[in-house]
Amino acid sequence: MQKAFIFHGTGAGQYDHWFPDIKQKLEEEGIEVAVPEFPTPKAQNLNNWLQVLEHEGLQIDEETVLIGHSTGAVFILNVLERLDFEIKAVFLISGFTGPLNDERFDPLNKTFAEREFDFESIKASAAEIYVFHSGSDPYVPLEKAGELVEDLDANFELVANAGHFNTESGYIEFPELWKKLQKYLE
Repeated sequence: MQKAFIFHGTGAGQYDHWFPDIKQKLEEEGIEVAVPEFPTPKAQNLNNWLQVLEHEGLQIDEETVLIGHSTGAVFILNVLERLDFEIKAVFLISGFTGPLNDERFDPLNKTFAEREFDFESIKASAAEIYVFHSGSDPYVPLEKAGELVEDLDANFELVANAGHFNTESGYIEFPELWKKLQKYLE
């Protein structure tokens, strides 16, 4: 792994949750890390997020690891569909496709999640895919993780009582993710 991207979700930013901790740990290992600041919730849509990524200093290449939380995980699926090469690994935390049946979030997530994905293309763009989820997630049902695991032939990490893996759930550090990331530091 030469570089990593961490993508936040709806209503979050680059300094929220466990993002600064994982960024610091990766940088201490000599990894270049980008945590783009996407517009949310105002102007939150797939095209606006793709434009932010396009203007990011780091470019995604074969040595890249992508980490996405919530809507950021769905954003990764959209990014992977557009790649014509394979990256090292993908980590989808509290990810989903389709509507969540939550009137607060479905309108914001619609352009990202409510469409047919080319899962074969997505799988061809990542050497390894991990899905992290918790049965206590108040926003994304566990069934959504099961669908992702099945659609992507992904590795599944069920973390007990982790909620939405956010600050409100006590996630300012993410030891389970860090343990998996270390595999890609060699």
